[in-house]
Amino acid sequence: MNRELITILACPVCKEGLDLDVEEEDPRSGEVLRGNLTCTTCGKVYNIQDGIPDLRPPGDD
Repeated sequence: MNRELITILACPVCKEGLDLDVEEEDPRSGEVLRGNLTCTTCGKVYNIQDGIPDLRPPGDD
């Protein structure tokens, strides 16, 4: 996931902003490979795995 996406992504539950917590990134490209996106308002947490953010609302597994 490109770090710049954080400026346009929103929580699918409440439509508010997200904070990025990076666990692993590609050293060459700077792409986020693993981490979390956390809603700044409702606190829902969305995982990033293999560079892909999973923004499905909770319960849509």
